[in-house]
Amino acid sequence: MWHDDILGTIGDTPLVKVNRLTQGLPCTVLAKLEFFNPGGSVKDRIGVSMIEAAVEAGELEPGGTIIEGTSGNTGVGLALAAIARGYRCVFTTTDKQSPEKIALLRALGAEVIVCPTAVAPEDPRSYYQVARRLAGEIPNSVYLNQYDNPANTAAHVETTGPELWEQTDGRISHLIVGAGTGGTISGTAKYLKKQNPDIKVIGVDPYGSVYYKYFHTGEFDESEIYPYVTEGVGEDILAGNMDFGIVDDYVRVTDKESMLMTRRLSEEEGMFLGGSCGMAMAGALQWMEANRDDLGEDDVVVIVMPDGGYRSLGKIFNDVWMQEHGFLDDGQVPTAGSIAAGRPAQRPLVSVPADMSLDDAIEVMRKHAISQLPVHEDGEMVGSLIEQDILNALIGDTDARARLVRDLMGPAFPVVEANAAVQTFARGLSGESPAVLVRQEDGDLAILTRSDLIGNLGA
Repeated sequence: MWHDDILGTIGDTPLVKVNRLTQGLPCTVLAKLEFFNPGGSVKDRIGVSMIEAAVEAGELEPGGTIIEGTSGNTGVGLALAAIARGYRCVFTTTDKQSPEKIALLRALGAEVIVCPTAVAPEDPRSYYQVARRLAGEIPNSVYLNQYDNPANTAAHVETTGPELWEQTDGRISHLIVGAGTGGTISGTAKYLKKQNPDIKVIGVDPYGSVYYKYFHTGEFDESEIYPYVTEGVGEDILAGNMDFGIVDDYVRVTDKESMLMTRRLSEEEGMFLGGSCGMAMAGALQWMEANRDDLGEDDVVVIVMPDGGYRSLGKIFNDVWMQEHGFLDDGQVPTAGSIAAGRPAQRPLVSVPADMSLDDAIEVMRKHAISQLPVHEDGEMVGSLIEQDILNALIGDTDARARLVRDLMGPAFPVVEANAAVQTFARGLSGESPAVLVRQEDGDLAILTRSDLIGNLGA
């Protein structure tokens, strides 16, 4: 059996039990892994649905242009559908989205316009308004507007909800979802509650979004709006697809909790997921712990995990990025000393005196299988020798081997303290210097090279 095109592979994503993170809880907790969709996220479902609705309504004609504001995943879903159906795509997004997401959209043939995050929704520079403007300027185009488009919710009424009901044999008792446009939580809940009105639906919101307070108070509080880094969830508007009346409770989670939980999902459950999944999991654990007395062994809690982790490699799974944003605790922060101490083989620092001949220095490098050498004089590090400089000298001067190191050496390698956080010196290694010297607690020096950092960061 085969599918006529890539769209036939959307849906029927697996449910996988969460084991270690939920130890001690009386209920069964399952993760709905939406990264198994061909575009890697739950948004593949709505891409097809919204395009088909636009065609049926006569808003999108053959060869037309699809315009949408997206955090990345909806754009991928739309781009896949556009390729299969023969449409052009123009997407607006925000500058907080990962480079991987933007690169993927462009790889799928879409034009991507990056807009500032820190502007109000009604600002003409916002990605909402830029999308609307483009729809008015480009002939034969349609702005699909996932926030208010009922086909978004309908996709989950027709697919996600029925899948969960069937996969759990109707045993699902709780649905926990992070909400952005509101389509996933509202559509899935609408179907499930029609099957069993007693199913509890819990939304998860990041701090900086208006949904949590609006759900609990009915107030749209602009003071609740501020920048956050968790992508694809929360809003600074009330999306038309967000049906608060179908939600039973709402919790919220900090960016740090989301990022750290994303890593734990990978390390402890083998689920390599995106940041909104970490947010959903952190919110689910928060809610289940607070409501532990109401949960029993017959309860089946399903958490929708919107996407995978590959588009987060440069952020959540990058120690430097995590530290720069304050998401790693002190014990988790890689330092110059911890990387030096963690190398497989600990050897005394190899250096050469400035008055050594280049020929002898080359022999030292060959003997120790190293490609760079600190140069010392009178107890101080005064310079460096690296392979490229030696090669240049040998090519340009037939007598170079007889010359002294001091005549050919480059600048001394920078010296950092053992407690220096890796991001304070890592960028320096991308420039002219291929190494840094680490002053350890006993006063001795160790050397860290680019390859040492590559082997440790994100490992």
